[in-house]
Order: sequence, then C-alpha cells, then structure tokens
Amino acid sequence: MGCLSHLLGSVAVKGVGNETVCRLMEETNGVTAIEYGLIAALIAIAAILALTAVGTSLSGTFSYIASQL
Repeated sequence: MGCLSHLLGSVAVKGVGNETVCRLMEETNGVTAIEYGLIAALIAIAAILALTAVGTSLSGTFSYIASQL
C-alpha cells in the first residue's frame, strides 16, 4: 500500500506522482529550515523592539543631562 493509499484509503488514485508526493510528505529538512527562519525573525523583532525602547529612554536621559548642564 502506498502512502497516499494508506492516508486516503480506497479513494487514492494510483499514478506516477504518487512516489513524488510520498517523498515530499516524508521530507522534513525544509520544514526545519523554515522553523529556524521564523524563530530567527521573532528574535530579531524582539531585539529591535527592545533596542528601540532602550534608545528612546537613553535619548530622554541624555536630553535631561544636557538641559541640566
């Protein structure tokens, strides 16, 4: 029984593309790369937000110090 036959039962159509679909369903390297990319993007967004908040705070602090001089 092929992987599509196993998943779909008697509805599955046997054809040339069956092996290709089975290989794609079993392939996980691309999925892992996408997951790592999403994690890296979320970390980058968090870092940008944190640095923006700190930068705004520092700007206010330096403005206050400059006004006191």
